[in-house]
Amino acid sequence: MQFQRALAAVLAFGLVAGCATQPQATAGATLQGDHAHPAATQGWVETRLYFGLGLADQPGNGVSEQAWREFLDREVTSRFPDGLSVIDVYGQWQGKQQSTPERLRSKQLVIDYPDTAENRAKVEAIRTAWKQRTGDQSVLRVTQPADVSF
Repeated sequence: MQFQRALAAVLAFGLVAGCATQPQATAGATLQGDHAHPAATQGWVETRLYFGLGLADQPGNGVSEQAWREFLDREVTSRFPDGLSVIDVYGQWQGKQQSTPERLRSKQLVIDYPDTAENRAKVEAIRTAWKQRTGDQSVLRVTQPADVSF
């Protein structure tokens, strides 16, 4: 009998603790009914793109801040005007023909959007434009489901 009570207490505690940690998608939403900034989402994703600007130990070479902003305005903002984030990052990359990695100044672009074929094509167009502009082999893309609320 004591074992059953103890088990019931543990299960009840687990249920309460589990309920306390469940996310509330719409609890803090302030922009309800706006298509670009919904109170809650279904089928949204977050994509992070990584753009190499040049070697870290050669800050005067590579892509300048002005050239980056021009690219951002022309290729990114025109496709995703509702919002995005840009983060300065430092990273490493080893290309196919390289024996050691390069240390790079980079930009991380973060975009949250409805996961549609049109939006996926916009992301690929951004990646293609950067590779054509810089001659880079790649723009790393990481896409994950996103629970978004504005």
